[in-house]
Amino acid sequence: MKFSTNEDIEAPADAVFEMLCDFEGFERSAMRRGAEVQRIDQLHKPGVGMMWQAAFTLRGKQRQMEVEMVTFDRPNEIVLESTSPGLLATTGFELIALSRSSTRVKVELEIKPLNLSARLLVQSLKLAKSSLTKKFKQRVSEYAKGMEDKYARQA
Repeated sequence: MKFSTNEDIEAPADAVFEMLCDFEGFERSAMRRGAEVQRIDQLHKPGVGMMWQAAFTLRGKQRQMEVEMVTFDRPNEIVLESTSPGLLATTGFELIALSRSSTRVKVELEIKPLNLSARLLVQSLKLAKSSLTKKFKQRVSEYAKGMEDKYARQA
């Protein structure tokens, strides 16, 4: 199952990429939502091989997830692979400079079931695909607007 959307941000690609690299901010955001997040790699700067372990409650069940950065191409692309028992999710962020001060961000999320129970979960998600797609696009749009506002405050 795949979700994708594009958002145009009034900020240069380098600045947008730097904001996407605020991994500590993402960790704090997840913790505020009740997840336990721990970085488990030994890298000193962002790059391929960064890894996190996360635990959170979803649909009434405690879930475990491991997230690994598999692509880090500054300032063009970041790809994260998330694995949990039964599921593999790939999240990609691709940046395209439209002008010096404008960037298009393409966000893709693909979820693949690895076992029967995960297949049932993904099947139930497919039934709600239109509403989930709407929520996905809304969340990405809100985040892009926040990045735009943050850049405008810094400039």
